[in-house]
Amino acid sequence: MLLLKKRSTVMSGAIAVRDHLRSWYQGTKEGEWVSMAIYSDGKSYDIPEGIVCSVPVRCKNFEYEIVRGLEIDSFSKEKILESVNELLQEKEEADSIM
Repeated sequence: MLLLKKRSTVMSGAIAVRDHLRSWYQGTKEGEWVSMAIYSDGKSYDIPEGIVCSVPVRCKNFEYEIVRGLEIDSFSKEKILESVNELLQEKEEADSIM
């Protein structure tokens, strides 16, 4: 069972990479957006600058633009904050090693 779970995790990661590259290469359709892990600009969705975090973007010509102004409910805001805090803690741990 553990081997099956590992394969499932690997496949999930591979599919995510495939989808990311497709959006980057082909661009997003007009009026649509995708979530993509990028360096935060510190101005979007209360995510501090300089951490890599998934945010909504539109892609065109191998560039991305952060989608701003999406309404986020309180549950989602709480989950984003939890993820950001985890990322900041991981960044602090990584920085302490270097």
